Amino acid sequence: MVRITVELIRKRAEHNEGEISTLEEISLHQENIEKIEMLNHLCRDLKILLLQYNLISKIENLNKLKKLEYLNLALNNIEVIENLQGLESLKKLDLMVNFIGNLKGVKNLRYNQHLEQLILTGNPCTDYIGYREYVIATLPQLKELDMIAIERSDRIKALQKYAEAQGDIIRGYRNYVKIREQQKLRHQEKQSLQITEINQSDSENSNDEEENGKFWNSTSYHTPEDRIAIAERVQKIEEKKNNSRKEEEKQKYVPKLFNPKGKPYNVNQAKVAFTINDEDSKNIILTLEVYKHLDTSFLEVDVQPLYVRVTIKGKILQLTLSSEVMTEKSSVQRNTTTGHLVITMPRLKPSKIICGKKLTKTDANNIGEGSKVIKKIAPIISKRELLEIGPPRDDLDFSKIAINSKNRKTHLPKLQTSNFIDNPQVPPLE
Repeated sequence: MVRITVELIRKRAEHNEGEISTLEEISLHQENIEKIEMLNHLCRDLKILLLQYNLISKIENLNKLKKLEYLNLALNNIEVIENLQGLESLKKLDLMVNFIGNLKGVKNLRYNQHLEQLILTGNPCTDYIGYREYVIATLPQLKELDMIAIERSDRIKALQKYAEAQGDIIRGYRNYVKIREQQKLRHQEKQSLQITEINQSDSENSNDEEENGKFWNSTSYHTPEDRIAIAERVQKIEEKKNNSRKEEEKQKYVPKLFNPKGKPYNVNQAKVAFTINDEDSKNIILTLEVYKHLDTSFLEVDVQPLYVRVTIKGKILQLTLSSEVMTEKSSVQRNTTTGHLVITMPRLKPSKIICGKKLTKTDANNIGEGSKVIKKIAPIISKRELLEIGPPRDDLDFSKIAINSKNRKTHLPKLQTSNFIDNPQVPPLE
């Protein structure tokens, strides 16, 4: 289970910039804490202390908190009200839904003269006959009990019935003691059965899921022992999940960066867009489109003669280079507007031809004998053409209608009949 440590207190003191000595308010709820400790010496200026929804079984180590005004111990395993005499400034005490059966501890709260609010709702003692009258008569400084205001008439009636209420409280506590003993015996029997089942399951190699199913399907009671058993079961399940997650993290995919011969691979584990400018005869320029708001501390650049590696938040981008570069003269810059990373790597031996660019004599003289010659041919652009068979047809070219009509000669066929007489005085038909 969880213990109160300096690290836990400092973690919950973020609102006070992590300072413990001057802390006035702290919330340690839902931490499965079993014991109150450390606060008595480290946080003496506390005014508000929230310890609800834990597994605390005893009120202790709080006597030195002289400035404490509000103490919340709801939903714990407390059975007795004790060790609160030193809280001189205590005004509100919340003990809701605990296991307080002995109301004699209420008399110890007489020393807390400033106590105005007391909450005991959900405890076995609230079912006793005369409970409210007994508490009101015992604590004259109270103004509110179980979130109900105490009137003057209530106090007068409580004082009148105090002797009778005291006897009812004693009888109610005796009955509760018997019930509590039965609960303890039932828990011991249940625990012994679970131990035997565990031993049998170890021999038979049963699954944890079956064991958990039996536990959650079995009946549970509102007792301190059952609350602790449930918390331990939940903690075991969470520990197994965390262990499985750690194993998965260990078994995460590790990219291969080199082949068996030592040649580097191209790897983009970070999945970041990039452009590499290989057209310059003197430099190779790599531009990474890194996230704009990514802190530079998450970037690591390693330039080697034949490859470059960039680590972005633990993920690797590795690229092989077309020619050998000079690592000493390489430079890395970050664009302030776009956040892109620009890596400039000067070539050891410049290339002769870069994208059809003609080099000058000085460039040609600087080229070494062993340098590579890079040739890039312009892409061939093909046009799509339609093949036609026969002479071209201009029938549908309406722009030449007038020209064709002038050049066209109409020849009307002559009628070949026996009675036809050609009269030259009749003009021809058009």
